[in-house]
Amino acid sequence: MHQKIGWSRRRRGIGRYSAVALVVSFFVTIFPSFTASAQDKAAVLLPGSINDQSWNAQGYAGVLRLKEKGWDVAYSENVQPADMAQALQDYARKGYTLIIGHTGRFLSPMELVGPKFPKTTFIVGSGNAGAGKNVASIDFDNTQFGYLIGVLAARMSKTGKIGSVNGLEGLPNVVAQVGAYRKGAKSVNPNIQVKVIYVQDMEDAAGAKEAALSLIAWGADYVSGKLNAGQLGIIQAAKEKGVYANGRSVEDTAMAPDTVLTNIVEKWGDMYGAAADQSKAGALGGKFELYGLNSKDCTGAELLYTKEKELNPIVPQDIVDAIQAVKKKFASGELKVSVTKDDAHGGI
Repeated sequence: MHQKIGWSRRRRGIGRYSAVALVVSFFVTIFPSFTASAQDKAAVLLPGSINDQSWNAQGYAGVLRLKEKGWDVAYSENVQPADMAQALQDYARKGYTLIIGHTGRFLSPMELVGPKFPKTTFIVGSGNAGAGKNVASIDFDNTQFGYLIGVLAARMSKTGKIGSVNGLEGLPNVVAQVGAYRKGAKSVNPNIQVKVIYVQDMEDAAGAKEAALSLIAWGADYVSGKLNAGQLGIIQAAKEKGVYANGRSVEDTAMAPDTVLTNIVEKWGDMYGAAADQSKAGALGGKFELYGLNSKDCTGAELLYTKEKELNPIVPQDIVDAIQAVKKKFASGELKVSVTKDDAHGGI
């Protein structure tokens, strides 16, 4: 049982924009839970549609996981940056004690709103810093999974050249994954050439495809990347030119089963569930929590070719074994990877 409520808000500009009025509409859906206590109310705010089969669909997995855990859950779709602070305040005033924003763009609004509602825990999904006593950020450990993909790419490469197409240059989790990809590849072959291209739009599949094709023309026989809908462009280019790539969901495998070797599948349902448990236990506070292969609560992500298989069957067994060995080192804490912006620089 759930109730969908249309919510529209009129906002007026300030100063020289005072004559401009902006009308923004989005939907709020509420899932009542008859087993949760009155204070166990959670809200999840999403920047897009839950039907995008990408980032927002992953956020919706968090809604479902919280519901399973007995929370009364509401969610809002298509929350735009200009309305984030107001949406956060509206939920907090209604008594929601856990409010999740499913994009790093919620960090600034939460830093603004958080001090006004000290009894509410605010969580930034894909954030990079906590703030005060009640604003936390969570993410999966991009360094671990970027490193694993770098190891895979370098071991599968015949040309000694691999590439990566990414958006949001300089964003901490992009730096983490891209820099670790480069480091993982060079741990296998110090002489391998790793060329990185940054694009302007994470959603632009055509632009990503063009960038991937340029990498392939340069000689790359494996192309990775951290994009949203744009990931499709990388896979299309790799498929057309007969080289390898990785995706971000098992649906990417279905598009090109001979091209995709694995996918970094982010487990946002698991992460939000773990963060909710930590919040109820008073253990989250203003932390920045990374979930990885060494985490107790959840790994944050998985390498998956299909729901049942981690890697494409064409990957030789010795390479499968090498990947497993690196994973074990991450899990035990023996291997820790740190990266800098220079590690993730564009170009070679």
